Amino acid sequence: QVQLVQSGGGSVQPGGSLRLSCSASGYTYSSYCMAWFRQAPGKEREGVASISSEGSTSVIDSVKGRFTISKGNAKNTLYLQMNSLKPEDTAMYYCAASGRYCYRPRLGVAEYNYWGQGTQVTVSS
Repeated sequence: QVQLVQSGGGSVQPGGSLRLSCSASGYTYSSYCMAWFRQAPGKEREGVASISSEGSTSVIDSVKGRFTISKGNAKNTLYLQMNSLKPEDTAMYYCAASGRYCYRPRLGVAEYNYWGQGTQVTVSS
């Protein structure tokens, strides 16, 4: 059974940094697309960053140059390093696994079958 367990997050002032982690189990870790999504109150869930089965990455324009997605293969862990955080980054963040092999990063909610429990990120002065 696929399980994704998240850690990290919290509250930070604008300009600060946080790192989210997602520990994966129950499947061949390297074989799936993985991604980070976020959902702010009253808004739809949006894809923020994705990494393909082959290691290529993609991030949305609003976080480009500030957020980095990466894998720690030895520990089956997915990371999202978030720097220069802004108040508009405030949201619940979720990691996700696609359930199938993907050659390119994917940021659509419908592409993902497995989800972490979510972790709150709040950016405020």
